[in-house]
Amino acid sequence: MLDKIVIANRGEIALRILRACRELGIKSVAVHSTADRDLKHVRLADESVCIGPPPSSESYLNMPAIISAAEVTDAVAIHPGYGFLAENADFAERVENSGFIFIGPRPETIRLMGDKVSAKHAMREADVPTVPGSEGALPDNPKQVQSIARKIGYPVIIKAAGGGGGRGMRVVHSEAALLSAMNMTKAEAKAAFGNDTVYMEKFLERPRHIEFQVLGDGHGNAVHLGERDCSMQRRHQKIIEEAPAPGITEKQRRTMGERVVEACEKIKYRGAGTFEFLYQDGEFYFIEMNTRVQVEHPVTELITGIDIVKWQLMIAAGKPFTLKQKDITIKGHAFECRINAEDPKKFTPSPGLITRWHAPGGPGIRVDSHAYGGYTVPPYYDSLIGKLIAYGDDRASALARMRTALMEIVVEGIQSNVPLHQQLFNDAAFIAGGTNIHYLERKLGL
Repeated sequence: MLDKIVIANRGEIALRILRACRELGIKSVAVHSTADRDLKHVRLADESVCIGPPPSSESYLNMPAIISAAEVTDAVAIHPGYGFLAENADFAERVENSGFIFIGPRPETIRLMGDKVSAKHAMREADVPTVPGSEGALPDNPKQVQSIARKIGYPVIIKAAGGGGGRGMRVVHSEAALLSAMNMTKAEAKAAFGNDTVYMEKFLERPRHIEFQVLGDGHGNAVHLGERDCSMQRRHQKIIEEAPAPGITEKQRRTMGERVVEACEKIKYRGAGTFEFLYQDGEFYFIEMNTRVQVEHPVTELITGIDIVKWQLMIAAGKPFTLKQKDITIKGHAFECRINAEDPKKFTPSPGLITRWHAPGGPGIRVDSHAYGGYTVPPYYDSLIGKLIAYGDDRASALARMRTALMEIVVEGIQSNVPLHQQLFNDAAFIAGGTNIHYLERKLGL
């Protein structure tokens, strides 16, 4: 097993990784900014190293500082968590070239799947269905762009090849708006991602967001752990996730699961990953792959009994990949609420001192959070302060347990989106299941 690793992240995912390390007997090194010296995982880690001031560009995105922390602490590997450098192929390459193990896919795999154009091409070759769209990057010739849009049919969506997090995309409803939308998206993509390559897809009017969790050993062996529904979104940011996805049949799960596993085996995928799809009228359309652990991984862990983060560590250590698809069963239902430090109506960040924090409990309740009473939420990073997860024997039981937990959780001193979650778990359409990705924004009048 790995002797010691650097946890190159912060917040709840850093704490989650630390706990997995403890279970496996791995020593941990917490790297942190000056704003994060009081984070829970920093206090609990075997060692800690300050890597810079609060701005993430000078700390959590500072590749030399993170690699130096591994060097001075004699660590053997680096776990990037999610966000920051987790899907940065250059970072993965620099880690491995420096003699350390990158706990994630190979750099070339991250590059392949990180560019949405090359990812779609790879999925077509693996017989994974994709959204109708341009065969690759949009050409510079305006007439060719218009011709592609007419062939696809309006509305279309222009997307940045290197985009993510809801940025770098623009919906176009008519030819008159097409070229200006493309140019604006290219400029936005260049500024945000350093890459102005854009492509075009058919814009689906009422799709759901369904994703499949996979694990691969990097040698051509892989399994899927079923699907999640992440359709409750605001501005492409997920609010609630659940597993399994309501309305997905066992046959659909088996068919799509086999396809994503075949794709993983073909590219010799290493570690944890997620294939994301839009789902409409009984059809799946691949949109992207996340080459890292997902925020919402706990719901899959609860319905399968598989510890995804521990498997990341064991795969990186070269342990035998003993998982077999026939042995993986899905049992029960789970929901996850992302608890954010933000105004529940305006969605503006709400950093500051948490004067009182009470995590709910009871059967089937799990809380992944770095928050505690007396902790100050800094203004420099993502507003996520915790994840509330509820598990039940079936969807109705999980819904009931989450409603109870949402009444018990206490977050004082700052604002949080708990009231929004309370509202949604009493919403008739959500209770029925199968709401599409536009439902929340329409409900909120956004």
